Amino acid sequence: MIIKDVELETVCGITSILPENSSTEVAFAGKSNVGKSSLINAILNRKALARTSAQPGKTQTINFYKMTYRMEDDVTEETKPQWKDMYCVDLPGYGFAKVSKETQEKWGNMIESYLNKSRVLKAVFLLVDIRHEPSANDKNMYKWIVHNGYDPIIIATKLDKITRNQVPKHVKMIRTGLDVKKGTTIIPFSATTKQGRDEIWKLLDELNCQ
Repeated sequence: MIIKDVELETVCGITSILPENSSTEVAFAGKSNVGKSSLINAILNRKALARTSAQPGKTQTINFYKMTYRMEDDVTEETKPQWKDMYCVDLPGYGFAKVSKETQEKWGNMIESYLNKSRVLKAVFLLVDIRHEPSANDKNMYKWIVHNGYDPIIIATKLDKITRNQVPKHVKMIRTGLDVKKGTTIIPFSATTKQGRDEIWKLLDELNCQ
């Protein structure tokens, strides 16, 4: 994927009005320390557009990143580059203990409103840490996303923290722990090595072409 332009176009807080975008949106959900900002930076091919922090739970808004891109094989000697627009939507992280229950409920209402109201949201990606069994919060989020009408695509982050031989076992652990639907896509990913990024890019483009 060749990224021509990226911008943080819209930031929505608890009382904000959600944008009515015309281009495809894909959303990213995950607990606060799972590496969501690092993933988004890797997808957008930027080092620090989505801010990472040593303090989990920093993302307290829904952030809409608009990217203009093309796939490398979208142009030939006979055709001009076919640039496409798409939104990567960063949802607030969950499971952060220092955030009050009231605030968590407000975030939940805000996210649910977005999932129900967006007319161009094609998929929700759920990030889980490949090193560990899915937490109760991970399981609840998976069920909640399904309840809101989406079959989450799972990204298993921090792939570089385990050995290659451990990957099949840990992917199976995630599949079983979340009790995902048959055929659910699980993509192991490392923000450090960028392994898995090409697979995610291909999937994003397929979603954008639907």
